[in-house]
Amino acid sequence: MNFFRGVMGGQPAGPQPSGADTIQKLCDRVASSTLLEDRRDAVRALKSLSKKYRMEVGTQAMDHLIHILQTDRSDSEILGYALDTLYNIICSDEEEEPDDSEEDAQRRQEDDIGAQFTEKFIQEADNVTLLLTLLEEFDFHVRWPGVKLLTALLKSQCAQVQGIILVSPMGVSRLMDLLADSREVIRNDGLLLLQQLTKGNAAIQKIVAFENAFERLLDIITEEGTSDGGIVVEDCLLLLLNLLKNNSSNQNFFKEGSYIQRMKPWFEVGDDNSGWSAQKVTNLHLMLQLVRVMVSPVNSPGATASCQKSMFQCGLLQQLCTILMATGVPADILTETINTVSEVIRGSQVNQDYFASVNAPSNPPRPAIVVLLMSMVNERQPFVLRCAVLYCFQCFLYKNQKGQGEIVATLLPSTIDANSISAGQLLCGGLFSADSLSNWCAAVALGHALQDNLTQKEQLLRVQLATSLGKPPVSLLQQCTNILSQGDKISRRGSKVQTRVGLLMLLCTWMSNCPIAVTHFLHNQENVPFLTAQISENLGEDERLVQGLCALLLGICIYYNDNSLENYTKEKLKQLIEKRIGKENFVEKLGFITKHELYSRAAQKPQPAFSTPEHMLFDHEFTKLVKELEGVITKAVHKSSEEDKKEEEVKKTLEQHDSIVTQYKELIREQDSQINELKEQVSLLSSQKDQMQSAITQQLSQIQQHKDQYNILKLKLGKDSGQSDGGQQVNGLQLEELTLLREELEELRRQHTLLNTQLTDKDKLISSLQKAEGVQSTEGSAAENTELLKEVESLRLQVQSQAAEITQLQRDRQELQSRTETTAAVGDGDGAKVSELENRLSAQISETHRLQEEVRTLTESRAQMEKELATSTSTTAILQAEKSKLQQDVTESKKEQDDLLMLLADQDQKILALKQRLKDLGETIEDEDDLDARDQFDEDEDDEEEDDEE
Repeated sequence: MNFFRGVMGGQPAGPQPSGADTIQKLCDRVASSTLLEDRRDAVRALKSLSKKYRMEVGTQAMDHLIHILQTDRSDSEILGYALDTLYNIICSDEEEEPDDSEEDAQRRQEDDIGAQFTEKFIQEADNVTLLLTLLEEFDFHVRWPGVKLLTALLKSQCAQVQGIILVSPMGVSRLMDLLADSREVIRNDGLLLLQQLTKGNAAIQKIVAFENAFERLLDIITEEGTSDGGIVVEDCLLLLLNLLKNNSSNQNFFKEGSYIQRMKPWFEVGDDNSGWSAQKVTNLHLMLQLVRVMVSPVNSPGATASCQKSMFQCGLLQQLCTILMATGVPADILTETINTVSEVIRGSQVNQDYFASVNAPSNPPRPAIVVLLMSMVNERQPFVLRCAVLYCFQCFLYKNQKGQGEIVATLLPSTIDANSISAGQLLCGGLFSADSLSNWCAAVALGHALQDNLTQKEQLLRVQLATSLGKPPVSLLQQCTNILSQGDKISRRGSKVQTRVGLLMLLCTWMSNCPIAVTHFLHNQENVPFLTAQISENLGEDERLVQGLCALLLGICIYYNDNSLENYTKEKLKQLIEKRIGKENFVEKLGFITKHELYSRAAQKPQPAFSTPEHMLFDHEFTKLVKELEGVITKAVHKSSEEDKKEEEVKKTLEQHDSIVTQYKELIREQDSQINELKEQVSLLSSQKDQMQSAITQQLSQIQQHKDQYNILKLKLGKDSGQSDGGQQVNGLQLEELTLLREELEELRRQHTLLNTQLTDKDKLISSLQKAEGVQSTEGSAAENTELLKEVESLRLQVQSQAAEITQLQRDRQELQSRTETTAAVGDGDGAKVSELENRLSAQISETHRLQEEVRTLTESRAQMEKELATSTSTTAILQAEKSKLQQDVTESKKEQDDLLMLLADQDQKILALKQRLKDLGETIEDEDDLDARDQFDEDEDDEEEDDEE
């Protein structure tokens, strides 16, 4: 114990041991002491030395400390000392700041030491797993140092530690339990730990999210006071950002869990907006970033649209617009709110319509769009705020033709209201103001009102501007070109370039894909000479971008030229370029645009992100237009007049074939539809035939059953009559024959009824076939009809058989009468029996008359059935002939289709030649299917003409 007093207490006499020696003795004591108290005191001593002698303690004691963590799990105090010691050697917490000259070097050295010890600790993955199990200890002296140590490991070697925790069973779940700890210090440090754990690892982010992290974090934010909360709210928001940013799975889980609705109370700012604390500003910044993460333009369009819909339905967009129009909101919060609203409404028609309806709380009320544009064209407003307003206006017009029309309508003469300020008036004012940044922003904003909207490009040509008193008004297009040509009057060089770049981008957007605007531009005789002069001059570095944009504008005048002006046709403009500028020089100047350093920066994302106003030269949507037009303009300039003529001829030829090929396609579609209908009818007839066949089989079985019953009755009657005498046997025979005759007649009656039913079914089937006489049939249908005819013939034979049986019954009746007369001559000794037999005979005679009447009726019915059968046979033959004809028509139609397909296949080779020729001419074929169809029809016409000549 004197040793520990020497380390921890006063200074004994004699030479003092060095720090390394002391640490070595302490490590030996930790390794060799059998008493827990001795080990605990030694570890406590190491902890006190670990900050000053970080390298020595880490080198000599790390293994012993890890062994303590493994073996002394029952003593929380020694575990806490060991964890604190490991934390000190891995993470430096020096409070004294070194001199500025030595600060960077010393910090790098300390970071290197921490990285080395971290790497040594995590070489054994079991050490990290051991640390995770220690976090399950509820004791504060174990859990809190464990959280700090694991956080330090993640800061030093994030990827490696993340990999170990990811494969550790229940590793992430153990860390999530820290958020439920009732001790705030552990919960708060647990938030910092999870922040480090979720950085850049999508798999861990998903696991944390599905461990109910969103619910817990939102509960903590609410408990801490949302935006008015402290640093804990900030930590929760940072962790939410880690979980959601660039993680589509978690974003979808957040939306499906209805957590977007829980964000609305965050933005309920009161009327008194004075005295915002720095923490509240930070919290609101992070909250707005969370909203933007959910609706970022880099997300998939479907996910973004779904989140935008949820934000509108839950009232979050309305809450953001309230902040947008509130007073006393700090400038940086207002700027970020504008950017957030921009992305919430971008591309969503419902949200854009709502934003258009928002009014500022002014007297009189003004639309929010007008209020924002007033800030954009006001040079006294902060630069970042003006950029945010421009982005908001761009997002409002993105894929919003309705909004584009409303903005352009405020510029038209019929809708201008002198008593109010409109968006169009503000844009025109900014376009022609003395502030170059206002010029650029207004030009870009107006260009977005024309983006991909030919109607509004044509409508904007109607706009007339009054320049000064006593002078006639000029068009907006002309005024833009006038300002371009008079750019020398703008004093500052940089401002001049920014203004001209903005106007040139507006003109290029306006005239692209709008031949009428090109014609209006070329109608001014000064515009083309101005462009050629600008392109051909050798100007400084700053003017190169202007030259490239002038080349782009002139190229648009060539590519979208409809040759309506004789002096400025495509060919004459190309000749002018070749003489005044040179084709190669023109292409080189055109390439100045994409080679500019600010071009690639603007092409990265839609939001304008510029460090200084001078860097605002390119718009994101304009970079797309340049990428689309640069190649086609280069090809158009290099084409010769002959190639242009051939290209025009090819286009006309292809256009002529369009309608005819479309007709052939429609014909093929109709034939396919008819074939499908015929197949369905064949299937229906087949099923009907199967049903009828089954019914006939069932009826035959019933007939056989009746025959069996008849034979049994016949045998029974024979046995009963065998007991009487001779005369009685004769009369018994008569009775038996009469009974048999009656049964046979009943059987014939049933069969007659059955045949009538079958003939009725056949008549219905024949009637349905007659209705379908105009429909084509297949080979299978003809075979089925043949089978049907065979069945009808079989029925006819059955009727004939029944007639023969009826004739035989008539003969039997006559024979029975003769036998009756013979029986009447029997002697008087049998008088009583004869009397009885006469009575019975009388009844049998009456029955016989009745049977004769029924036989006559059956005979007439048979004759009628034969007549109907003959009619059915004739009708069936006619139908068979018509079906054969229809089958032949189908075969011919198929043959015509095959011929047409063969012609289409043969035409492919010619199409390839034409496509190669068009490629050589510089033309891009957009619809290859239509081109193939046109060439096919051309070949078809040639073949028909050859056939006619032959």
